Amino acid sequence: MEAEKRIYFDNGSTSWPKAPNVAEAIAGLLANGAFNINRGNYEGAYEVEGIVLDTRDQLAGMFGANDSRSVIFTPGITYSLNYFIKGFLKQGDHVLVSGLEHNAVMRPLRQMEACGVAYDAVPTEEDGTVHPESVERAVKRNTKAVVMLHASNVCGTVLPIREIGEICRRRHLFFAVDTAQSAGTIPVDMKECGIDFLAFTGHKGLLGPQGIGGFLISEELDACMEPYIAGGTGSMSDSLDMPGSLPDKYESGTLNLPGIIGLHAALSYIGEKGIAKIHSRKMELTRCFLEQVSELKDVRIVGKKGIEDRVAVVSLDFGKADNALVAFELEQRYKVMTRVGLHCAPAAHRTLHTYPQGTVRFTFGAKNTKEEIDLCVKGIREIYF
Repeated sequence: MEAEKRIYFDNGSTSWPKAPNVAEAIAGLLANGAFNINRGNYEGAYEVEGIVLDTRDQLAGMFGANDSRSVIFTPGITYSLNYFIKGFLKQGDHVLVSGLEHNAVMRPLRQMEACGVAYDAVPTEEDGTVHPESVERAVKRNTKAVVMLHASNVCGTVLPIREIGEICRRRHLFFAVDTAQSAGTIPVDMKECGIDFLAFTGHKGLLGPQGIGGFLISEELDACMEPYIAGGTGSMSDSLDMPGSLPDKYESGTLNLPGIIGLHAALSYIGEKGIAKIHSRKMELTRCFLEQVSELKDVRIVGKKGIEDRVAVVSLDFGKADNALVAFELEQRYKVMTRVGLHCAPAAHRTLHTYPQGTVRFTFGAKNTKEEIDLCVKGIREIYF
C-alpha cells in the first residue's frame, strides 16, 4: 500500500491529523517573529503575548474557570500532575485514586511514599466503573485529595467526576482531574464538577502539537500549593522569591510559544466545529467498530461493550494470539496503526485483568472513516482466524 493509505487508529497517543492551520500558525511564528513574551518590551513581543492571553481565555472558557490567569502552561499533562502531587501533598497526607490511573499519577505518588504520603485505589470494576459511594467510603481522616482521570486511556470508560466532585466539596477535599482522554471530546466544567485542579494536554483531543499542556487551578488550592519549579518569570525580577500571583507563580522559564500558538489554532478550530459534533463523530465510529468486533470469537472487548459512558478508546485482548503480533501484522499488511502493550498504565491493566499481556488499543479521531473501520476488522479476521 502507498503511504497515503495508512490508517491511523492511535489518537489516544496523539491526534493526527492535527487541526487545520496548526502547522501554519507555528511556522508563521518561527518565520515572522518568535519573540519572547514577558521579556521583550517591543511591539512584536506584545503581539505574541496577545495570542497567548487569548489562548488562556479559550482554555478558561472551555473548562469553566473563573479567571484566565488560573490557566498555567506546562510541557504536558505529566508535568502538570507532578506540579500538584509534589507541590501540594505533605508528609502524613493521604490521597485517593481510581484503579485506572496512568503512570503520570502513579509514579509521582510512588515517589511521594518516601516522603510520607499514602494513597489508596478505590474499588474499580472490571469494566472500569467507579461508584461514587466507593470513593466516599474510602475517605480517611488524613485524606487531603482525590486524583482521578476523567476517561481511561486503556478501556475508554468515563468516570462520574461530577458526583465525585460533589463528595469532595462536602468532605472538604481537593479534587484533581486528569483530562488527557476527555479534553476536546467531552465538556468539562470546573465549577459544576467541583474540580480544583484540571490537568490537560494539548496534543490529543485538543488537536494541537506535542509538548504543550497545562493545568487550571482554583483559588482555594492555589493558596495551599507551592510552585514545584522555580526560576525566572520576567516579573518581580528584583526579588529572589517566586511571584505569588497567577500565572507567574507556576510558569518559570521560557514558555513553549510555538506550542501555545499551535494550540491556539487548534482551539479555534474546535470552537468552530463544536465539541459535541466532534464527539458524536468519534462515537459513531466507535459504535461501528464495537458492533463488528463483538462478533469475533475469542476476542475480548476490554471494558464496556457499548458506547455509553465511554470515549473513542477500545482495547482488544486476543486470547489465542500474541497481542503484539496482531498489532504488528495489522500495521505490516494493512497499514493500520494502533498501540499495543500496557499503555503506561499497569495499574489499570491489573484492574481490567489484562496484565501482563496488555491489549491492542484502537483510538479513533473525527477524521477517520467507516471504510477504515471495515478494512481494519477485515484485517483482524484474516490475521486471527
